[in-house]
Amino acid sequence: MTKRNLLASAATLAFMLASPAFAFDGWHQLHATTIDGKASGYDYVSVDPSSHHVFLGHREEGLQVFDPAAGKVIKVIDGTAADSSDGAVIIPEFDLGISNNEDGTITPFTLSTLKARPAIKVGKDLDTSHFDPVSKRLVLNMGAEADGTDLVMLGLPSLKEVARLKVPSKKVEGADSDGKSAFFLAAQDLDKVYKIDTTANKVVATYDTAPACGRPTAVTVNAADERVYVSCRGRDGVPPSLVVLNGDDGKIVYSSQIGAGTDGIVYDADLKRIFTSNGVGANINVFEVDGPDSYKPVETLGTRFGVRTMAMDHQSKVIYAITAEGSADATKKILTAVSTFYPNTFFPNSFTVLTYGKR
Repeated sequence: MTKRNLLASAATLAFMLASPAFAFDGWHQLHATTIDGKASGYDYVSVDPSSHHVFLGHREEGLQVFDPAAGKVIKVIDGTAADSSDGAVIIPEFDLGISNNEDGTITPFTLSTLKARPAIKVGKDLDTSHFDPVSKRLVLNMGAEADGTDLVMLGLPSLKEVARLKVPSKKVEGADSDGKSAFFLAAQDLDKVYKIDTTANKVVATYDTAPACGRPTAVTVNAADERVYVSCRGRDGVPPSLVVLNGDDGKIVYSSQIGAGTDGIVYDADLKRIFTSNGVGANINVFEVDGPDSYKPVETLGTRFGVRTMAMDHQSKVIYAITAEGSADATKKILTAVSTFYPNTFFPNSFTVLTYGKR
């Protein structure tokens, strides 16, 4: 080998040693913990930043409290198995958690003690709820009616109804507050996002997400940049996508394709990362934020089928998600709007908590 070649090889080796092992972030699975039980349906995940407890909406198994340090469920919130919990909203400001139950009730509980209070009936059907820190109101997505959906607003800490707002959508989904004056709610069936003033109890603007985004589903807000991040399931030839809206005027400033069957989105301000969880695609898309109108895909992490919702512990930078082994029983109704062969039957002792982190 010539002297020139030796020098070139040495330089190349030095560059390789000085470079990171991967150009991307390197998110990967840290743990998979299977929880015994009927493995009935499941939905939302949430994290208490103080205790680091993870709350699992395991429906007929109840709202389960998972302790990552112990690697196990340490509590089922009283009454939430019978009422079929879809998941929880965590409100540390009031030391309060809310289990959203499929039977149309909410079960309040104290975060510090995990002690439940009596369930409160709010309607015939309930999907989820959202906390608006500006108005100090809990906004509940009730079941759809012929003329749209009622958003029931409860004042905190009293949990007394203070208002109702009817919106035309029959499929309201994710929502988030900008912490200033606006609350953004996805209308999946109409390809729109409502901008709501919950204090005044009115829709102040309606933003169209089509054609870049079909069936907007999950929402999170970057308040510093006044940008609304929406993950969309797609429709009629429009692929599943992430879209970024200007919160002031609703203009779409960015869009990019993501995995199928999304139902979750997370933004971390420290990492400058957006994550979308996609249950049919069995992956999590990761995007870098480099300013209000500058975004780029970083990586797509393979997960498991059914990992459609997630939550991040923003202190530890760990993502938590859930799934279960399922099958599409052709003798039962299949939710074909999500996937042609979407599971409608889940197997016992297969419900699993998955944790993801960086290398």
